Amino acid sequence: MRGSPKHERRWASDTVPGKPTVSTGTSPGTDSNPAEEYVEVTLDLQDDNTIVLRSVEPATFINIEDGTGAETPVSVSASETRSPTIRRSSSNKILHFSQELKAEAVAKARQFSQELKAELRRFSWSHGHAAKVLSASPCNDGGGGGFESALAARALRKQRAQLDRTRSSAQKALRGLRFISNSETNGVDAWNEVQSNYEKLAKDGYLYRADFAQCIGMRDSKEFALELFDALGRRRRLKVNKISRDELYEFWSQITDQSFDSRLQIFFDMVDKNEDGRITEEEVKEIIMLSASANKLSRLKEQAEEYAALIMEELDPERLGYIEIWQLETLLLQKDTYLSYSQALSYTSQALSQNLQGLRKRGPIRRLSTRLIYFVQENWRRIWVLALWALIMIGLFTWKFLQYKQKNAFKVMGYCLPTAKGAAETLKLNMALILLPMCRNTITWLRSTRLGYSVPFDDNVNFHKTIAAAIVIGVILHAGNHLACDFPRLINSSDEVYRKYLRDDFGGQKPTYAELARGAEGVTGIVMVVLMAIAFTLATRWFRRSLVKFPKPFDRLTGFNAFWYSHHLFVLVYILLIIHGVFLYLVHKWYLKTTWMYLSVPVLLYAGERALRYFRSRSYTVQLRKVAIYPGNVLTLQMSKPSQFRYKSGQYMFVQCPAVSPFEWHPFSITSAPGDDYLSVHIRQLGDWTQELKRVFSEACERPVAGKSGLLRADETTKKSLPKLLIDGPYGAPAQDYRKYDVLLLVGLGIGATPFISILKDLLNNIVKTEQEDLESDISRTSNFSAGSNDASTHNRTSPKLKKILRTTNAYFYWVTREQGSFDWFKGVMNEVADLDQMGVIEMHNYLTSVYEEGDARSALITMVQALNHAKNGVDIVSGTRVRTHFARPNWKKVLSKLCSKHCNARIGVFYCGAPVLAKELSKLCYEFNQKGSTKFEFHKEHF
Repeated sequence: MRGSPKHERRWASDTVPGKPTVSTGTSPGTDSNPAEEYVEVTLDLQDDNTIVLRSVEPATFINIEDGTGAETPVSVSASETRSPTIRRSSSNKILHFSQELKAEAVAKARQFSQELKAELRRFSWSHGHAAKVLSASPCNDGGGGGFESALAARALRKQRAQLDRTRSSAQKALRGLRFISNSETNGVDAWNEVQSNYEKLAKDGYLYRADFAQCIGMRDSKEFALELFDALGRRRRLKVNKISRDELYEFWSQITDQSFDSRLQIFFDMVDKNEDGRITEEEVKEIIMLSASANKLSRLKEQAEEYAALIMEELDPERLGYIEIWQLETLLLQKDTYLSYSQALSYTSQALSQNLQGLRKRGPIRRLSTRLIYFVQENWRRIWVLALWALIMIGLFTWKFLQYKQKNAFKVMGYCLPTAKGAAETLKLNMALILLPMCRNTITWLRSTRLGYSVPFDDNVNFHKTIAAAIVIGVILHAGNHLACDFPRLINSSDEVYRKYLRDDFGGQKPTYAELARGAEGVTGIVMVVLMAIAFTLATRWFRRSLVKFPKPFDRLTGFNAFWYSHHLFVLVYILLIIHGVFLYLVHKWYLKTTWMYLSVPVLLYAGERALRYFRSRSYTVQLRKVAIYPGNVLTLQMSKPSQFRYKSGQYMFVQCPAVSPFEWHPFSITSAPGDDYLSVHIRQLGDWTQELKRVFSEACERPVAGKSGLLRADETTKKSLPKLLIDGPYGAPAQDYRKYDVLLLVGLGIGATPFISILKDLLNNIVKTEQEDLESDISRTSNFSAGSNDASTHNRTSPKLKKILRTTNAYFYWVTREQGSFDWFKGVMNEVADLDQMGVIEMHNYLTSVYEEGDARSALITMVQALNHAKNGVDIVSGTRVRTHFARPNWKKVLSKLCSKHCNARIGVFYCGAPVLAKELSKLCYEFNQKGSTKFEFHKEHF
């Protein structure tokens, strides 16, 4: 219950005798037994007419007989009969307290007294286990007093817990502890689905215990479902291996019961296997291990004993050796209190008005125009580049089409000829342009110029693919019209028509179809079509990602290697294209043969880029300092940083390992910060090259010495020689522009967190640097003032620099992964941020999707242990860091809404690296929130 008490009244309400058998005394105003002692109970009367027990203390009375009027505490050994006068408060408000309210309070006290009697009688010395525990407990003073005090203390805590349950803050927790989640029922009638499963799985009219998990939709947590089955059976005093349809319905009704008390009792029964109404530490350990298994948390199983002891320490302060159902409920209700270190951002009225603004009804024309405006605002860079490119192609096609329409050959070949030649002109342009997006050094340099504002250099790969699609269309139009239309019309023309219109272009003798195909133009054209078809096919997602499966040895046609080597066929394609452009049937003057003119500059630029990469990679001398192989098949390489290698956070570099392949280069995000004296990359095994790289380094790694982690590691002291590495870069990426924004939202999926680790390190280094400069500035000003100097030039010189460093005021990092071991990859960085970020600039959120969402019974105990351990020790049990791990997936709409409310009028950069599916969702949400208020989100994405 919330609020401060309106009134406070004290009286002697209960008694605790000195005998082993506990009984209670009388209410205020009644005579007391000589063998009884008084206790003083403090109750708070709340606004909602409920009473909260605050304390129980030895009572005091005013000794009138000795004439002193002194307050004397009641002795436990008092044997003579006394006539005490209960001490009342001297407050005038209490003296004039309403008689009605007094009667109500006294009634409450009597009720509490009776409940306390019943509770204390329930526990006696006949409970051997409790006696054994109490005999070793520090609270045991050798008699019954210690045990009785422990029982009394627990009873009072139970009473307080029952009253606290009415608090509104507990209502959310009371709605939790679900056994069946919505995702498992897919939003359909759940019982109908269970019945359908029963029909498939039942044998001889019975559902066996082994099939229970699949029947109710707990396929991924079979062990948990079996324990649930046994607990439901014990409730019916049955121990069966199979159930009928009616019994299944009864089980299902209990599982899906909307009552929190019912669900809590089922959960308690799962733990309390001996049905004595108590849970021991060993039983808590078993349910932790069961929950850890259901949620694929192998490390948690190893530490189950430690966390079971932690729960017992929290819930059993009296050290009775067991806990009851109300204590388990208390831990569940107090979970949010323990998690106060990671409370969500609060909403503000301004954010609410922003959200409401987007909900106001608008007409269809207004909605359409608004969407169009914001679409243009979000994509204007892409629009103008694509529009310019399309206009140039249309212009070239139209120019060539009209030009060949005037030639004599048009009278024989018709519109097939100008169509083929118009397509050929666009092919020349696109075969030149397709090289430019792959000139990474040039693009990295152009990003830092003013062109970076108007040209979307981050979309270079997408533009490369778009041009490739246009080339495919151009090849079909050009080659198709020539082979299927122009050539047949030529050979089928009459001799008279041929001599009149085509003799000057194809010679005096009319050629056959085979002669046309065997000519230089035909051979080069057909070979180019075949080579490009191979390269384009193997570059598609199905082949490059090995989504297409072939039997051996044809499986080599899929994967990154096939894509990489097939793309080098374009070296032959460009040579053949130049030859093809020289031997033209209908063009005879050299300066009209323009293929080489289109290709010369892009080809030379690309060749220069490749030469630069070759020589630069040989000039970078790197020495491997440390190698580690983490869970999740992630290889970490830390190497020396060449003096001439300068980069920005968020950029990437290419890595080559000659021991794996002397030709292949692969890009990886740099995970070290620019201020570090080393370079590091994290490489996840996703293809054949990374698999072989991991194998090569695994052989060079050695087992760590005692006291270190169990990871495979290698460093400069390793006896085995480490493979040689070559690097090239750095190259520009969207994340490198993070300094342009007031607030950052960094979202990484799995290994997609790598580009943002460097950003977090860089921000942290800037924070530390700022604090140091602030300290130096303060010391300098202090010394200047002490010397009598009024010159504040030092301070004025420092301030602009600090403002520049701290342009980004806040950064929010969301890391979503499905494996617990993934958190080991960047554990050091997360702990470092938690320790050094005293200004609260960086806020980190880890999400583990393998754990069932909050409120699910399978993760309830894990959530409790997590909250309790973090509150006690400041460490998250899942990640092993000070950063709390959330379960299931983030609600991205809420995330952006909270950022919108906290950072009004801010420019927020949203950077994402991961699978394309989430990129679409985040992009759409940024678009929607940009229409609602003054906070603007700018979305950038990278795919791996």
